[in-house]
Amino acid sequence: MTTRRTVLATGLAVAAANAARRGYSWSEIDRLIARGDVKGKLAKEDLPTPALIVELEAFEANVKRMSEYVRGKGRALRPHAKTHKCPEIAMRLIRSGAVGACAAKLSEAEALAAGGVTGLLITTAVVGKNKIARAVSFARRRPETIFSVDNAQNVKDLNDAAGAGKVRLNVAIDLHVGGRTGIVGGAPALALGEAIQSMPNLKLAGIQAYAGQASHTIGFEARKKVSREAMTPAVELRRALEQKGIACPLVTGGSTGTYNIDSDMDGITELQPGSFIFMDIDYNRIGGTSGEVYSDFQNSLFVLTTVVSKPKDEMAIVDGGLKAFSTDRAFPPQWRGGAELAYAFAGDEHGRLSLKGGKQVSVGDRLEFIIPHCDPSVNLYDRLFAVRGEQVEAVWRIAARGMSQ
Repeated sequence: MTTRRTVLATGLAVAAANAARRGYSWSEIDRLIARGDVKGKLAKEDLPTPALIVELEAFEANVKRMSEYVRGKGRALRPHAKTHKCPEIAMRLIRSGAVGACAAKLSEAEALAAGGVTGLLITTAVVGKNKIARAVSFARRRPETIFSVDNAQNVKDLNDAAGAGKVRLNVAIDLHVGGRTGIVGGAPALALGEAIQSMPNLKLAGIQAYAGQASHTIGFEARKKVSREAMTPAVELRRALEQKGIACPLVTGGSTGTYNIDSDMDGITELQPGSFIFMDIDYNRIGGTSGEVYSDFQNSLFVLTTVVSKPKDEMAIVDGGLKAFSTDRAFPPQWRGGAELAYAFAGDEHGRLSLKGGKQVSVGDRLEFIIPHCDPSVNLYDRLFAVRGEQVEAVWRIAARGMSQ
């Protein structure tokens, strides 16, 4: 039986075959990529390498799984955009039910908002006269934005600037539940909440609590213990604020590693995982409820490379090196085909492959690698190629690349 879906699929296949027969020149490919006019025209083999690619089938399955799980637990989902820095991805997540997106920095939030993203929570405090002025200006355009605070003087500075700018800022207490920012729980955090409540130009939106040390704790039971211990002070602070008559509707935190732990804690209202959309080697290693490999979500992000040299039978060189993969982890990229090709960094531009078990490759071969750590790797690229099978379906601009201010 012929259906509309069959006709569309056949049409795309024919278009792709025609494109392959035509054989675009490099300048034509560049123009198609620049316009984003790639669907039905370009295949993975047409892409200049190294190229950052996302496999749509796995990506879409990851988004669906997380969205449905969090919804089923009665929690909100505000995924962290520091993973992808891409407005198109943030918008896809919102269309799947997310209430917005987290942004690590103000400039990241500005780039996302320019792409239409709403419901932003900035997870790093905005400190300093000029940045606060930018924050007030941003709040005029996106009044629902939430700013994190952990310091009484910063709270006063935000309040004064908001008053001068005739806006009211939503703020969340950044609670120190990990090894980085935040005010310590108990009396100090409660006092900060009371200070916010007294400010005429600020509104307490809730509590921001991210326990980074829990997200990559190896072993599910060990991770559960660490996360519960870390997040309990956030739940207790919410209760203490409400006992003082201070409304605290939001407690947000969690990660890809703890989404199925934090969602079972009473008092946590929202989760902000990020890496689940892509996954990486680092997350694959933490273990899940069913074994040593964390398999709740699929690897969807890869770097596509080309073999550019074959100095020896047992060695090959690809065109992806230190500038193509983040280097902040002790382990290298992995060939997605298995262990027969072992990758080692060979400088800024190159990777060295050790060929095992009789595996052979030739100059010109295309090879895909799983990324050690997705967030900083994405920040190395201007664009992300969305592929379905061997065909390139879209080009997504990484608009917040380098936006770390």
